Amino acid sequence: MSDTLFTKIINREIEADIVYEDDTVLAFRDIAPQAPLHVLVIPKKPIEMLARAGEDDRDVLGHMMLTAAKVAADEGYGDAFRLAMNNGEKAGQSVFHMHLHVLAGRAFEWPPG
Repeated sequence: MSDTLFTKIINREIEADIVYEDDTVLAFRDIAPQAPLHVLVIPKKPIEMLARAGEDDRDVLGHMMLTAAKVAADEGYGDAFRLAMNNGEKAGQSVFHMHLHVLAGRAFEWPPG
């Protein structure tokens, strides 16, 4: 996998408004927010998309979900948030480094899009 915009954020080659970081994941505000809270949670390990994750990625996938809940709580949204992950170009993925959208602060519709 070649370096992506997100790899450059991880490596601090591009600035981002980081709200959480540990050894496994990085969370930062989306530059084109779709809700009052719109944070992306990305693994530091480059995984192109969920469909390309392997059994050895099980822990990082779970950690991403738990981090998303922590970010929502830390930002004051408690348990009122939505998570979204696009997989592949036809599903709307535009950066091919797996990422989880954490959205909160407005009403959401169902189905979502």
